[in-house]
Amino acid sequence: MSIADASAEEKKTVVAGKMTALELRASFSLASIFALRMLGLFLILPVFAIEASKLPGGDDPALIGLTMGIYGLTQAMLQFLYGLASDRLGRKRVIVFGLLLFAAGSLLAALAPTLAWLAAGRALQGAGAVSAAVTALLADQTRDEVRTKSMALVGASIGLMFALSLVAAPLLVSYTGLSGLFVLTGGLALLGIAVVIWWVPPEPKQHKNQPRGRLLEVLALPALLRLNFGVFILHAVQLAMWMAVPAMLVQAGLSRDHHWWVYLPAVLGSFVVMGGTLFQLEKRGYLRAMFLTSIGLTATVQLGLLLSVGGAGIGAMVALLFVFFYGFNVLEASQPSMVSRMAPPQVRGAAMGVYNTLQSLGFFAGGVMGGWLMKHGGAQLLFSVCAALMFLWLLVAWPMRQPKTS
Repeated sequence: MSIADASAEEKKTVVAGKMTALELRASFSLASIFALRMLGLFLILPVFAIEASKLPGGDDPALIGLTMGIYGLTQAMLQFLYGLASDRLGRKRVIVFGLLLFAAGSLLAALAPTLAWLAAGRALQGAGAVSAAVTALLADQTRDEVRTKSMALVGASIGLMFALSLVAAPLLVSYTGLSGLFVLTGGLALLGIAVVIWWVPPEPKQHKNQPRGRLLEVLALPALLRLNFGVFILHAVQLAMWMAVPAMLVQAGLSRDHHWWVYLPAVLGSFVVMGGTLFQLEKRGYLRAMFLTSIGLTATVQLGLLLSVGGAGIGAMVALLFVFFYGFNVLEASQPSMVSRMAPPQVRGAAMGVYNTLQSLGFFAGGVMGGWLMKHGGAQLLFSVCAALMFLWLLVAWPMRQPKTS
């Protein structure tokens, strides 16, 4: 049952700005699906390049890079189709199907005898592109005024899984190897299916009978186009900058095994500060100002990293990464919330599909761009381009209006 399906007596008990028990259940259950899926993915990242090089064919760095990035490419190709299918077939069916594919891809990767087979497994993992359907279902289950808060729970779960993976991955891979990590990833996906079936609230009744929209309704809204452009830039920059940040931490005197000493407090601290600012300012009508400020902060961080190349201390890196994660988390929480508000209800799944497609393409483009820039111009060129892209996004986003709350 959704808020729209609640009885008159139940609606009287709803307090403005406060999440109901149903909204909390929907938010935590759907955030846990993201967390289980993303933990499996993040556990692979810190150790993938080293472990994949041990497989036949692993002596080709280009093939290792393709194997790592092909997940984002196949995900980008299918996000919109999954979102559109969830508008027509129901969110839960699509999510369960996608998680089954993701689990199958994990098993194929675990059994891969060569790097080529590992690439096939990663591609099949990416085919389980359920992000659009999950965020559309979360939007169905929450009111506009608390949706940013619920999306922030999703963002927090992803950020915490990223921080946990940085600590756990090197320890786990020493016991299980890369194949064991992929088996664990598949098991987490199956656990996500159990969450969908037994914990996520039922889909709203009105979803089944609402009129069906068209893709043109999504592509014809300038506000949605600005957000889609923004999520592409944000994730391209996010992935590209990590081509240089680890090396800068090493130059600052921190060994690779201890990088989590910087990442973990920066991630956790940014969530604490975001929780104390974003929701209060949104409630007072300052979401637009907060959004634009976060873009500006993220752009400024790229300039700070540019000036720090070759001479940054640990303290400066911690401060820059804290500000980056703060701005990034605010944008990650607010953007999908705004997409769900601005999209007509009958194409909400399709709108989230387009949004998540651009997000996945941003990951893929960021990896390709980051590698090329580092090869041809080093970290200085990389951070210069990242800063320029963020300021371009700020210019594109400036005409946005304060999202309405229904």
